[in-house]
Amino acid sequence: MTDRALRKVVEQHWTALEAEQASGETRLRVSQLPVSTDGGPLAVGVDHDGHRHLLVPIHSHQKVRTGLDGPVLRLRKRPLEDKEIYQTYADLGCLRGDLNDLFTELCVEVLVVAESMPETPVKALYRVLDRWRALFRTESKPLGPEQLAGLFGELILLNRLLEQDPSAHRLWHGPHGHRHDFSTATIAVEVKSTTVGEGRRPRIHGLDQMEPPTDGVLCLAWFRLQRTTADGLGAGFIESIERALRLCDDESSLLELLSSAGFHPSDGDYYRDVRFVITEEAWYRVDAEFPGLTSQALAAAGVPVTILEVEYTIDLSGEHPVPLTHDTVSEVINTMIQESV
Repeated sequence: MTDRALRKVVEQHWTALEAEQASGETRLRVSQLPVSTDGGPLAVGVDHDGHRHLLVPIHSHQKVRTGLDGPVLRLRKRPLEDKEIYQTYADLGCLRGDLNDLFTELCVEVLVVAESMPETPVKALYRVLDRWRALFRTESKPLGPEQLAGLFGELILLNRLLEQDPSAHRLWHGPHGHRHDFSTATIAVEVKSTTVGEGRRPRIHGLDQMEPPTDGVLCLAWFRLQRTTADGLGAGFIESIERALRLCDDESSLLELLSSAGFHPSDGDYYRDVRFVITEEAWYRVDAEFPGLTSQALAAAGVPVTILEVEYTIDLSGEHPVPLTHDTVSEVINTMIQESV
């Protein structure tokens, strides 16, 4: 269906819905559109106040992007039920009637993109919203070798999580300055990577980085990487980012995280030949037997904590502590996914 035909259909549906007021303040009058997705057809609605809505079907467990809450547009998760159907939607509402014409143009673009990617219609919604939002970014220096290796290590875990949950990028808190790179309610994972060919000596930043979350578990994921430029060998840095963007359900949110971590798409060509091979991987549970310097340990020993900006190196090269088994690592990742739903 052409853009012009879609625009005409959308306007006809809204006009019909506006002919009668919704029966309650929390209710919508809804009409399905002739644009189908794997989760069902898209729809439009009009609420009790006469505001127009675009409804994009999503799974009941799927999260919806936060941060869009007026004064013009509002995006939220909304379950709707009639006599025959119970369906959850990403509900995009326009709160200003004088901007209905512009809202129609936005909605038509969402419909066009959703037709081309029916398996992920909410991703189509986000993509269009991002096109309509002007983003300004100051120039920054490219990532250095250690920063590249560190970010690549975090991308390894990020992609493993995204393979099971397209919303799992919301567990990645490191780019925003959180003390742990990934965390849920009860599990945190700190990722450390090195390109040094021998030893396991991760660098720890701060007295709280090796402190588990309250009533929770902290794991350290350690990767030894070998940088290479050989095609077909290992995984490309840009390929890993592109994979994460394909897997996630909110490209813009992930791009913002990557930007905070120091990567900008405009610098993509600079990193195009960067590739890494994972030559060793070891996971550890950070418990009482794990080497580390923390505020809690110092306080327990009666040492006043008045030192700031502490950095130190721990040596995991020996037989102790013992790395976690592959099955235990899988359990950690599965639990994180379960807690993210």
